[in-house]
Amino acid sequence: MTNDGEALACTCAHVADERKAEHIIILCVEPLTFVADYFVIATGLNQRQIGAIVTQVRNRAHEIGHKVVGVEGDPESGWVLIDLGDVVVHVFSPEARRLYDLELLWGEAEHVDWEGAQPLEAPQP
Repeated sequence: MTNDGEALACTCAHVADERKAEHIIILCVEPLTFVADYFVIATGLNQRQIGAIVTQVRNRAHEIGHKVVGVEGDPESGWVLIDLGDVVVHVFSPEARRLYDLELLWGEAEHVDWEGAQPLEAPQP
């Protein structure tokens, strides 16, 4: 059984996967920081793909009734952060992901298996 934050993080990972993001991981950072409970980290191979991943994550959050608190960065910079409150989604270019290496920075965080989780669906009218 997953909690709401974990379900949202898994949904974001599935959305990124639908847009062909690479090396998608979810880190449970809740015991390590007050900033968020989960980080979703994904790689887009170019600016266009990064933009598509970000747009689709924002759209799905809206569809399932979850507020997007903010978005920082842009595809040209190689790093876009989507703040969903309990979940923060990081979409990187390959170069930016290697540079910032969040997996190493948050190395103590538990990895969440998102592939086996069902993504959240928009409520039916």
